[in-house]
Amino acid sequence: MVADVQGRAPRGCPHCGTQIAPVLLACPSCQSLVHSDDLNRLAAEAARAIQAGDVSAALAAWRQALDLLPPDSTQHKVVSAHILDLSRALDSRRSGTKHPSPWAKGATGLGALGALLFKLKFALTFVLTKAKLLLFGLTKGGTLFSMLLSAGVYWTIWGWKFAFGIVLSIYIHEMGHVQALQRYGIKATAPMFIPGIGAVIRLKQYPTDAREDARVGLAGPLWGLVAALAVYAIYRITNVAVWGAIAHFGAWVNLFNLVPVWQLDGARGFRALTRRQRWIAVAVIAVMWFATSEGLLVLLGVAAAATLGFGRAADEPDDTALLQYAFLVGILSLMTRIAVPATRP
Repeated sequence: MVADVQGRAPRGCPHCGTQIAPVLLACPSCQSLVHSDDLNRLAAEAARAIQAGDVSAALAAWRQALDLLPPDSTQHKVVSAHILDLSRALDSRRSGTKHPSPWAKGATGLGALGALLFKLKFALTFVLTKAKLLLFGLTKGGTLFSMLLSAGVYWTIWGWKFAFGIVLSIYIHEMGHVQALQRYGIKATAPMFIPGIGAVIRLKQYPTDAREDARVGLAGPLWGLVAALAVYAIYRITNVAVWGAIAHFGAWVNLFNLVPVWQLDGARGFRALTRRQRWIAVAVIAVMWFATSEGLLVLLGVAAAATLGFGRAADEPDDTALLQYAFLVGILSLMTRIAVPATRP
């Protein structure tokens, strides 16, 4: 019996008996779906999740089903469209929840700005009262080991207090991405720390559109901003210099992540912006540079201006992505002005 490189043997089609290679998702002869039983099970799971009001679980089930469908099939197109509809409904708070909170009602009434404030309130509440996700991330062996390795490297340079402070700040940033990925039902690896670079998360599935990609990308800096603000509050209360240094560093790192190039979070946010919205983002960066003289904003401005001539802008405006990006640039730029005394390792 011939097996593929992973040791899996060809299977026979239950409808026509044709031998099907393990990598195929449909029978080459009768075109019947190889994983029809799994697809029916996942569809049933998604339906139950919708009835329970859990749109994220439904999205996860449908995305898993999408991986079992041939990309050029009609079923793949139908499921992709359904995922997009569910994702948009999740963002617009049309998830079927019977008792929306007053915060959600207020966000609807204020439009995109209200929605942004609601997201920030949710992020703060989650960090303060939903520590389960943050603690769960530390149970991943690769994440914990790479965190300790990075902390050890930074320890030798800046001392243990600052080292563990910045590693935790980066961790909270990455868990912001994790929470957004889970919200949209997107599979990804646990965060892995790389000394001198930060941390990375590899996606096993991909966002449906630029809007979803922007929400996932900017969730990291939003959570990072909350962490930096919390540390800054501790600094103001205690007047201990190391807390101010950690807040300053956290703000700078999250601002750097907003540079719209390569795989940085800023690039994900910019993909959802129209050309006009990109001009607005460039203007915000320029204003903050005049206000703070932060040199990093020159890099942001040059990279953002370059997107006006290179790369395809979005066709439809995404007000939430623009407001999130502008808000992050504004607050993080101001936080880089935090003046703290020099600290010793």
